[in-house]
Amino acid sequence: MASQVTVFADATVNLVGPVEDGPSLHEWARDVAAGTVPVPGEGGAAAVEEARRLGPDDYPRRAFYGHYLEWVFRTLVADAPGHLEIAVHREAAVALDDESGVYGAHQTLLLADGTRLSGLDAVVLTQGHVPVLAGAEEQRLGAFAAEHGLVYLGPANPADTDHSRIGPGQSVVLRGLGLNFFDHMALLTTGRGGSFTRVDDRLVYHPSGREPRILAGSRRGVPYHARGENEKGAYGRYLPRLLTAEKADELRALAADGEWIRFGTHLWPLITAEVESVYYAALLADRGVDADEVTAFTDRFLLAGDAAERDRLLGAAGVDSAERWDWDRIARPYGDREFATAGDFRGWLLAYLRRDVAAAREGNVSGPLKAALDVLRDLRNEIRLAVDHGGLAGDSHRDELERWYTPLNAFLSIGPPTSRIEELIALVEAGTVEVIGPGVVVEAVADGGGAAFEVSSRRIPGQRHRAGALVESRLPEPDLRRTGDRLMRHLLATGQYVPYRIPGECGSTYETGAVAVSGRPHHPLDAEGRAHPRRFVHGVPTESVHWVTAAGIRPGVGSVTVEDSDAIAAAVLTLAADDVPAHAHAPAHADVLAAAADAHPAADDTLAAADAHAAAHAGEAVA
Repeated sequence: MASQVTVFADATVNLVGPVEDGPSLHEWARDVAAGTVPVPGEGGAAAVEEARRLGPDDYPRRAFYGHYLEWVFRTLVADAPGHLEIAVHREAAVALDDESGVYGAHQTLLLADGTRLSGLDAVVLTQGHVPVLAGAEEQRLGAFAAEHGLVYLGPANPADTDHSRIGPGQSVVLRGLGLNFFDHMALLTTGRGGSFTRVDDRLVYHPSGREPRILAGSRRGVPYHARGENEKGAYGRYLPRLLTAEKADELRALAADGEWIRFGTHLWPLITAEVESVYYAALLADRGVDADEVTAFTDRFLLAGDAAERDRLLGAAGVDSAERWDWDRIARPYGDREFATAGDFRGWLLAYLRRDVAAAREGNVSGPLKAALDVLRDLRNEIRLAVDHGGLAGDSHRDELERWYTPLNAFLSIGPPTSRIEELIALVEAGTVEVIGPGVVVEAVADGGGAAFEVSSRRIPGQRHRAGALVESRLPEPDLRRTGDRLMRHLLATGQYVPYRIPGECGSTYETGAVAVSGRPHHPLDAEGRAHPRRFVHGVPTESVHWVTAAGIRPGVGSVTVEDSDAIAAAVLTLAADDVPAHAHAPAHADVLAAAADAHPAADDTLAAADAHAAAHAGEAVA
């Protein structure tokens, strides 16, 4: 939401350099609406209109966020000290090497147009989401589509997807019901001239006639939870009682002493207690229980030694079994139910979505469900402190964090605004969208009925739909081993990048798809295990070294992302301008080149702007 998005530091962030704050997205929008700051780039008039409508708790369009990032970049350039020169190269970087082949020497960077930038003291790589080569399943589906004249669109940013190949009235499968699904849904409906009107307390969709028929599904079978309406303001957050920064330090100390830390054993019980305590506190407060009694109950609940003691506390508080928190019911709201027909599932789904909208309107403090789920979002920093840089045993990181908790956390806490769920309800009621059901199965078939993508649900026997187009409505997972980015491929092929590996019990190792980096300031490690003194890697390509790197920067919460940016900027500015040993840094001015994923100066990774902010006020740089 607008008030909880920024790319600037504030007093809550522990920095080496000075804290020079700037406007949040909402504060900037307020200035745009007042006419005190210009909107850079194309679409300025539309951005001004959006700024006038945007409240602190509203969700802006991605394009509006892009205007904010571009304004930040241009402002940093314009306000840079006189001794600082900034040069923008609107070309992709394709190769990076040590000059003359001497490890740790000045850097040379090759751009796609053949330009070679040499004599660089440092290179900061903040590449964000980069292309990933298709996996075996994606290659198979793509080849099938090409052979039979169908449409297959693999994982990608919806804004970069060519939807023009999907014709009006054509059936298209959208596989995935996360945030990207809602972007695809909008592009294929209102993006083609459809519109919504509000009738009483519900939305009604008016088709343009140019929409396809959307068949949507996923393994879970329901979309991400709507975010609760914000009652925390710009800076409010739940302050953990159990999973604190100090607890994270304690777990890391145990790991350093040789104990294997496991997510399910050491972290999940703390997360569970934090979430459930907030749920029950809001539930009791909603019943009118005195605030002091609620506080006393919460204290006892968090101190309870086991589930039996918590059950006794809940019984004494009058919380019956139907009201009690149930993780399985939250994660799988349909339980073990099978649906007799698609109509049965549709009726169940619409009722479920309406309940979700109602719960979201109760707020993320007052509403028991959404207050509890928002705790997951508020605990991100503490979880990062515990799990980053191999804080967990390798198999626990893979199986319990990445494969189980991370998707659960996304489903429960980083969903769309309520308006998107209302739009989905209207589209289902209009017959424009059909949600297939849990356990979606997509098969490429060529039979007497012709070639098609056939989609079905494991929970609705006998239901099958055929479509001429299949869209993977998700972003590709970052994976150095399958990267489609030329620069990263070069660094991997030459041994200058290696995948990050996490040790586990019994001598096991989990190889991730992340770029292996050192601790702060995140120097990339090479095939010999050396941390390159002149290079720094930040953001999405380090996912698995760091957790949820794609999450934006929030003001007022001591952002780990901003602290990482500050550490990199400080390290860059202590590099010697002449050759340095691989293990040493000496204070001096530095020339800096920030390599972006594309040629846009405000590439989609907000971290680039944060790095520029830190560097611009700390010393001499060329970016």
